[in-house]
Order: sequence, then C-alpha cells, then structure tokens
Amino acid sequence: MNTLTDMCAPGTGIREDLISVSENVTLRVFTFTPPEPRNRPAVLFVSGWISTTSSWQHALREMTKDFTVHYVETREKASAEVKGTVDYSVETIGRDLITLIKHFQLDSGNYILFGSSLGATAILDCCRFLESEPLCLVLVGANAIFQVPWWGMILVRLYPPAIYLAIKPFIKWYLRTFRVSRGGGAAQAAKYARNLDMAEPYRLKKAMLALAKYEVWDRLEEVRFPALVVGASGDLLHDPDNIREIVSRLNDCVYLDLETNERTHSAEVVVELRQFIATATKKSSSHVADAASKPSNG
Repeated sequence: MNTLTDMCAPGTGIREDLISVSENVTLRVFTFTPPEPRNRPAVLFVSGWISTTSSWQHALREMTKDFTVHYVETREKASAEVKGTVDYSVETIGRDLITLIKHFQLDSGNYILFGSSLGATAILDCCRFLESEPLCLVLVGANAIFQVPWWGMILVRLYPPAIYLAIKPFIKWYLRTFRVSRGGGAAQAAKYARNLDMAEPYRLKKAMLALAKYEVWDRLEEVRFPALVVGASGDLLHDPDNIREIVSRLNDCVYLDLETNERTHSAEVVVELRQFIATATKKSSSHVADAASKPSNG
C-alpha cells in the first residue's frame, strides 16, 4: 500500500491536522507543502464521496511540486470524528469547507477550490456563502444529482448498517457491471472497491439518504468565479450529460473532456490546472486595472 510520502513530490512536507468544523464533527486534513516555495495559490482539495488519497496519487504527486495543498477528508469518511446525530447533506459539507477556508486563512484571490464528485458539488453549493473569494474553481466529475436506483434506496432504508459486509460484494458487482467508465473500467472498478472497503457503513447509509434528495441546478446561477469543469465522456458514474448541462449554466467556465475516469485523476488534470490559473490570473489583473482606470464619482 502506498504511503502519503509516495503520493507526493520528493521533499514535500506533510502535516496532519484534526480540525473542528462544528460542535459534533472534527475532520482530518492533510497539508502538503512543496519542497521549494513558489508563488502559487494554495489548493483546498475536496475529494469525492468515500474517496481516498490513493485514488489521487498521480494528481497529488504532480500538484505538490509547486502547490500547497490542503487535502480534506469530508465528514462521511471513517477518519472524521463524529459525535451524536450529524447531517451529511451537500449543504452541510459545503459549510464545512467555509469553516476550513477561515481556519487556513485563505485570502481572496489567493486560493483554489479543487473538488471531485461530491467534493465538486459541495463547492458549487457553498459558493453563495463565500466571503473570501477563490481565484478559481476546479470541478472534476461534479454531480448535479446523485443517482441511486430505486432498489438501492429500498436496500438503504430497510437494511441496517451492520449487514454492509454482506451486501458489499453486490454493490461492487453493480458498479463494475453497470456504472464504470467505458475503457479503463477495470482500474476504476478496483479503485471503487478499495474505497468501499474503507467506508464507514453507518455514515454511508446516512449520506446516501441525504444525497439522494439533492439537485445542484438552483445553485449554479450563484457561482460567480471562473471554473475549470473536468469531465469524462466515458464515465457512466458521473453522468456526462449532466456535467455538460452544468457547464451550460455556469457564467464563466471552461469545459475539458478527459474521456476516462483514470485521466481525470491523473497528473494531466494538474497540467491543465496550471494553464487555467494563468488565464484566470490575467483576467483578475485586467479587471483590477479596468476598475482603477475608471474615474471616481467622489
């Protein structure tokens, strides 16, 4: 099994923090500091539902060359410390991100919100509440809705978390057979199998019940930041049609189709990120210059 050191550029500093985001929830966050200081915005990295760091090892190895990365393990993951009854909705996860932005003192225009799947959706949802504005968003496989088949919802509602071990092989079979990417599907199926093995059954059930009710459409018009939307036209788990609809409704975005789930989790997405933020930085500088050149009404 790869360690965190294996997932970083050589010489990267690694710190683990447990950060309280509410009275009942403490999240684990890994901060990766590049070996040499660079004039780069920090990245708040929010991975997908039950996703693990190993799913992002190739992207992280490239990203940590020159970005400080705060990698967030969201509240549904086994690493979170949870007391009592807790909400696992998209809206609540988004508010956790706002708390973390304040905790890390991420200044306006000097950080990037990078999210995948549930993480990307939570970013879209929380944009309406942001006080410190990101330079840009990077949204990989954002979910507009969370598709759970009707029989899946019956299983979730009726069966206690204790039998998760018994039904887990069926869940893996369903994902492998019907929902993984066309082309490279074996690698994606293996990744999801590992993630399911590490999932916390009770939180998995509560999160599924919360997420099944969610739709992102009403939140998109409130997103006012440049966004790089990364999709995979062959990835059936993250509906390509829904991602293209998200793109059509966002005010300022670029769409990048990397075709497979494997490529969206590779170093390639970081290369594209660097190019995108160069453009976003130029736009931001241009807007500041235009504002400065306008005559004052005072």
